[in-house]
Amino acid sequence: MARIVMKFGGTSVADLDRIHNVARHVKREVDAGHQVAVVVSAMSGKTNELVGWVQGMPKACGASSPLYDAREYDAVVASGEQVTSGLLAIALQSIGVDARSWQGWQIPIRTDNAHGAARIVDIDGSEIAKRMERGQVAVVTGFQGLAPDNRIATLGRGGSDTSAVAVAAALKADRCDIYTDVDGVYTTDPRVEPRARRLAKISFEEMLEMASLGAKVLQVRSVELAMVHKVRTFVRSSFEDPDAPGMGDFENPPGTLICDEEEIVEQQVVTGIAYAKDEAQISLRRVADRPGVSAGLFGPLAEANINVDMIVQNISEDGSKTDITFTVPTGDVEKALAVLNKARESVGFDAVQSESGLVKVSVIGIGMRSHAGVAATAFKALADKGINIRAITTSEIKISILIDGPYAELAVRTLHSVYGLDKH
Repeated sequence: MARIVMKFGGTSVADLDRIHNVARHVKREVDAGHQVAVVVSAMSGKTNELVGWVQGMPKACGASSPLYDAREYDAVVASGEQVTSGLLAIALQSIGVDARSWQGWQIPIRTDNAHGAARIVDIDGSEIAKRMERGQVAVVTGFQGLAPDNRIATLGRGGSDTSAVAVAAALKADRCDIYTDVDGVYTTDPRVEPRARRLAKISFEEMLEMASLGAKVLQVRSVELAMVHKVRTFVRSSFEDPDAPGMGDFENPPGTLICDEEEIVEQQVVTGIAYAKDEAQISLRRVADRPGVSAGLFGPLAEANINVDMIVQNISEDGSKTDITFTVPTGDVEKALAVLNKARESVGFDAVQSESGLVKVSVIGIGMRSHAGVAATAFKALADKGINIRAITTSEIKISILIDGPYAELAVRTLHSVYGLDKH
């Protein structure tokens, strides 16, 4: 017998038929003798609808400002998960499974006070654990918790993945199964490269890089949490028949296991290729080269919550001036330019230029730590295809390359092939 947390996303609970299908997945694990907690998202599209209502309310009331109280935002948007948890509990009861729904504040899942983007501080899973030991399934609302002001707080978009991993850690679960609309983690996006392969295992570090660099399978915070607490996490498809062969295999179910790298016997040099569209490049020309300049530029950008990624600096021959180039999400360009223009006089630079429509392609693999020539292979392969590289950043297990947007798919397929990821 094991203790399992099962998480189902919005597409998995999109309507009553799919909720019934989820109930069958849960019943399979209960019938196998496991203790089960389930974490659910809102039904597909519901959170967007609720957010739209909140954003439209001030205008509907004739207010001159579109601003609204973040605490009331949370009260509204958290209701989507409450509906799903209640419906799934009813579905489970209807097929003979003892189940009870739990909202975040009832457990409680305690968060900080950052309404709309709260972080989990603590979870008291003692009562749920008692119920699970008696055979009752706990159906928990994802995406929400209880803030210090005793009001509902939401965790930000994609927060149900984080809720599931946090609940699994609190319950000391043997595994956290994330059920979604894909059947695992692939070497790259199968829509771009049809020869992409599903990975049997991937390390926490690799998955964190994949998630942060464009892969949409898991939310970044959930992977961070899983890595810190060493929560073995399976990515599985909820659209598989719950009773299909192998679905109830506890040791090797279909899907991808995210785990500590010590569990991966044969470490590939490169595990996957990720890409992120809508990158923009900002260049500052002839910046005064003196102490404090970087802090004067990137400090205000951080305060404006602008995520700066790749940074390249070129110093003039006499050392008096430098050019600084960096990337930000395309949606943050205008805000970034406004921040930089405010800092122009205090920092000192002659001109600022920006260009959107770029793509960041990343090569990821824990095996890169012990293998030389990985970067050179990528550079040569892209050069042979006539793809110009604008910027490069590296870490122990990652190489990220900035290129022009139209070359994105060609670059992904080229790199996927050159590292042999299309070979079964």
